[in-house]
Amino acid sequence: MFVARSIAADHKDLIHDVSYDFHGRRMATCSSDQSIKVWDRGDNGEWTCTASWKTHSGSVWRVTWAHPEFGQVLASCSFDRTAIVWEEIVGESNDKQRGQSHWIKRTTLVDSRTSVTDVKFAPKHMGLMLTTCSADGVVRIYEAPDVMNLSQWSLQHEISSKLSCSCISWNPSSSRAHAPMIAVGSDDSNVTYGGKVQIYEYNEVTRKYAKAETLMTVTDAVHDIAFAPNLGRSFHVLAIATKDVRIFKLVPLRKDNSSSAPTKFEVQVLAQFDSHNSQVWRVSWNITSTLLASSGDDGCVRLWKANYMDNWKCTGVLKGNGSPVSGQKGGSCIKYHSVKHFNRIVFMYYLQNSGLNTKI
Repeated sequence: MFVARSIAADHKDLIHDVSYDFHGRRMATCSSDQSIKVWDRGDNGEWTCTASWKTHSGSVWRVTWAHPEFGQVLASCSFDRTAIVWEEIVGESNDKQRGQSHWIKRTTLVDSRTSVTDVKFAPKHMGLMLTTCSADGVVRIYEAPDVMNLSQWSLQHEISSKLSCSCISWNPSSSRAHAPMIAVGSDDSNVTYGGKVQIYEYNEVTRKYAKAETLMTVTDAVHDIAFAPNLGRSFHVLAIATKDVRIFKLVPLRKDNSSSAPTKFEVQVLAQFDSHNSQVWRVSWNITSTLLASSGDDGCVRLWKANYMDNWKCTGVLKGNGSPVSGQKGGSCIKYHSVKHFNRIVFMYYLQNSGLNTKI
């Protein structure tokens, strides 16, 4: 059954992104009103806005949390061509706001010449690294050499794409058998150039990222992309939000480890759904990669789950106002995105017989 909860976010314009921290007890939202809000979940389950501040001089497209091992750190990106790293600081005893926390700007990354469309921290095992992508078709990877000094970031890699970049996703696998990998999506309007999803892999020999695969069957604008948590699999699963929802399986083919050539993959389409009947804006996995949530311009959040035969089906639908669609079951806590409800955040939970909730 569904349990839905709605929060009046009080943003003054469209909310573009909602991001949970590692533990799922903190949440950040960003908006075209140029602000970020941080929300904390109390013991009673209620969400309270604990911080709100103006961040950029343009619409804020994305906000993301670093792993808590590196502190309470956020990164945001904007139409103003910058990405910014923020850190939460607890007031000292001589502070006017004794014991209270506030967010301060640690650094502004200004390498992009156009709108910075997405920002993501790398998986924890890679250290404190931050990746951005821009409308100029460049993916940039930064590293903080000293995690105690977040004002210093060095540009480690620039990956040039022929297409305007709209979204990125790190492969979260920590297996030594898998090299660091980034998926890049494009919303480029150039219809003559196919393959709006590109996979880049880091090579230890060349110490550079090289294109390993292009998903040529994805020819429409890509709005979001997400690698599924790996959990020891030998292959990778990638979800894509375009005019529909697509799930791909990437099976690495044998490779000589001494070779400088990137890994080649056998690409399989696991599922493709057009149930939204509109543009799909966000896709998000739960921690076990057994549930995928998607949201679209139809004002609905949909949940997808595979059965024992690996056939994916829709297991739940939630309307934008928080009410379940008649006859549907299922759900999981997700981030919600809809242009029709720009001042409201909707949460959905999947209550199983065991009474456990699974967070996406």
